[in-house]
Amino acid sequence: MSVTFADVRAAAERIAGIAHRTPVLTSRTADARTGASLFFKAEPLQRAGAFKFRGACNAIAALPEAARSRGVIAFSSGNHAQAIAYAGALQRVPTVIVMPHDAPAIKVAATRGYGAEVVVYDRYTEDREALARTLAEERGLTLIPPYDHPDVIAGQGTAALELIEETGPLDMLLVCLGGGGLLSGCALAARALAPDIAIYGVEPEAGNDGQQSLAKGEVVRIPVPASIADGALTTHLGRHTFPIIRREVAGIVTVSDAQLVAAMRFFVERMKLVVEPTGCLAAAAAFEGAVPVAGKRVGIILSGGNVDPAALGRHLAA
Repeated sequence: MSVTFADVRAAAERIAGIAHRTPVLTSRTADARTGASLFFKAEPLQRAGAFKFRGACNAIAALPEAARSRGVIAFSSGNHAQAIAYAGALQRVPTVIVMPHDAPAIKVAATRGYGAEVVVYDRYTEDREALARTLAEERGLTLIPPYDHPDVIAGQGTAALELIEETGPLDMLLVCLGGGGLLSGCALAARALAPDIAIYGVEPEAGNDGQQSLAKGEVVRIPVPASIADGALTTHLGRHTFPIIRREVAGIVTVSDAQLVAAMRFFVERMKLVVEPTGCLAAAAAFEGAVPVAGKRVGIILSGGNVDPAALGRHLAA
């Protein structure tokens, strides 16, 4: 099943009144630093603290009633977990979440707090997808993966839809990249609303499987990367996300962990906004010149704000 802009439009209607329409923020300091006009889509202010709520909400809302009554299962390092748990609670759908043993404690606690059952696994020795599929089959649950799912992709695309509806046409869009759900969905929306826009994905240096895949023309798989961008520690793009990215994205760039920390510090100090490391990927690319933004109107998706307060303190003190 291919995903289209019509699916993004349908998702926007489906999640209206459930997902927040998050603000678009600007900063004169950021503009002066980059020589560009930057528009930050503030998904840290989304329900459950990240863009993931959009896709989770849409995927659950699209299920037939029989599947909703049985419940859903997901696997995630944190933000998709919280999003599925919260969206399920709001729509009275039972949820089970498979989470890595080293997921940030704040994300595990929030997931349980939303009422989900959490099943823990070791990301370095166990296959989370296999575990989730086994549990889904045993319990009759519907599996909603974190990024490689048409309804999830369409839901994530509503972030760029709202952004461009508010700002008007943009010259460039920068989006963080893990498995590609946000980037592919946003690419569909951006291309439809601003046909000449240049779209870039941004990955952590340690996990540039998307960059390699785009260069090679096929999905490249890598070992589990090590980065503070815990929401982008995927090992490969998806069969639904990669074709969209390959068709619509101009390029994929990377930023270092140190550059992510610098971006986190900027948002706290200058914009009074808490953005998690993964959420800073796109902004860091603009701040550090990984993509030439000078003289352009640039949309930047700040994907989430779910960072443990102790970890935030350590990062800012470094």
